[in-house]
Amino acid sequence: MKCPVCNEEMLTLELDGVEIDYCYSCGGIWLDEGELELLLENTELKDKLLASFTLAKRSREKRRRCPICRKKMEKVFLGDEKNILLDRCPKRHGIWFDKGELAEVVQLVSFDENNTILDFLKNLFLNK
Repeated sequence: MKCPVCNEEMLTLELDGVEIDYCYSCGGIWLDEGELELLLENTELKDKLLASFTLAKRSREKRRRCPICRKKMEKVFLGDEKNILLDRCPKRHGIWFDKGELAEVVQLVSFDENNTILDFLKNLFLNK
């Protein structure tokens, strides 16, 4: 799969059945539809966070194309304070996280000591 930012080939990482497409060049991450939910599996803030997606009416960020359907993605805010701006495919193929954005999302939820996926993400991406 090609990166929607720099058009480089992305690496696919897999942990417990969740695939994370990672661009080594720009540090961006693509999650297919439903994978964010899997990553946040049993965290106490998961439902609240997932319900907080709101369409950004205006954004200065360039709209990117979905790496699956090539449609321009919509800009959406995630979180109550609307401080994380993400790219989401209008056909719901997935969500694009620019470098550091997935780390911000992971930091919004509480870490469950037994959640190996969140621990993996924390160690891999929070220190970048």
